[in-house]
Amino acid sequence: MQDLPGGREKKMSSLSCDRQRQEAIASALADFIEDLKLVDVVDFIAYIRSDRHGNIEELIKSSAELFFKEGSLRYSMAAQAEIEWDTTPRVSLDLEFFNKGVWIYFTVVLASPDNAVNVSYVEIPDAAGNKVKETELLLEALADARLK
Repeated sequence: MQDLPGGREKKMSSLSCDRQRQEAIASALADFIEDLKLVDVVDFIAYIRSDRHGNIEELIKSSAELFFKEGSLRYSMAAQAEIEWDTTPRVSLDLEFFNKGVWIYFTVVLASPDNAVNVSYVEIPDAAGNKVKETELLLEALADARLK
């Protein structure tokens, strides 16, 4: 029974690492997301509905180049627009982040009043499954990719 506190402590550490990574990703993307929201929602909806992923890719690329090193943040060629009569529109854009061996696959949800970042998958091969090392490498990759 004495293992329990140690096991619980390890789990808490893992949860705290996950939380720290989520906050770091959201924080790194905040300015980029605000810049994306300067695009008229009608344009995003039109591009999504007419499968003009090249146009969406250019919008994302032009916003990303203000805040991230070239090629570190890109569009994954998938998007969705949720438009209902009784709600505000929501635009979901699938993106990828890659820098220093760290891959993050996520969806940015542009909405009013709040936006969201939903992380689907994180790959950090150099960490060998060590959550603390994964967090360190992820934070380093995000900081290195940022221009500002």
